[in-house]
Amino acid sequence: MNIDKAQAQADTIAWLEKAVIGLNLCPFAKSVHVNRRIKYLVSEADTPEALLQELAHELLALNRADPDEIETTLVIHPQVLQDFLDFNDFIGAADALVEDLELDGALQIASFHPQFQFDGTEPDDITNYTNRSPYPTLHLLRESSIERATETMADTDSIFEANIATLEKLGLAGWLALGLRA
Repeated sequence: MNIDKAQAQADTIAWLEKAVIGLNLCPFAKSVHVNRRIKYLVSEADTPEALLQELAHELLALNRADPDEIETTLVIHPQVLQDFLDFNDFIGAADALVEDLELDGALQIASFHPQFQFDGTEPDDITNYTNRSPYPTLHLLRESSIERATETMADTDSIFEANIATLEKLGLAGWLALGLRA
């Protein structure tokens, strides 16, 4: 598969701006985006093993980086783990890698996928769209950033509930009207 890295990054930024920030699915995303502290890495990995190796490099790089320069990293990997079940299985290996690199407590990984499906939901359930991205994507986050963000918000548990309500009100037609694929 030949990927257009610029297009994959542009599609991801459009999703971030229209869905994640535009629908306020993550109230903490806007400031890092506006301040250009998100690193976008479009991976050329075409096997899970190659992605895991690249992920190790990026985890270490983010840990070393100045948070005022790079707060978070999105590892976009359009050539590998297209199947959601394979992707979901890979998350266990990614989390184990964080531990192996002794970065647990410093970094964590959030996951997004075009076919994302919460346990107990149907594939076409609109609530799955809270974690649907244009390409399989691993979001590398600093624990310290999460702690700072949650200190500014009284009830972080309400974010998920608000996201569900937003998407149920929006519906699939509203999602598609954002110019995002289903």
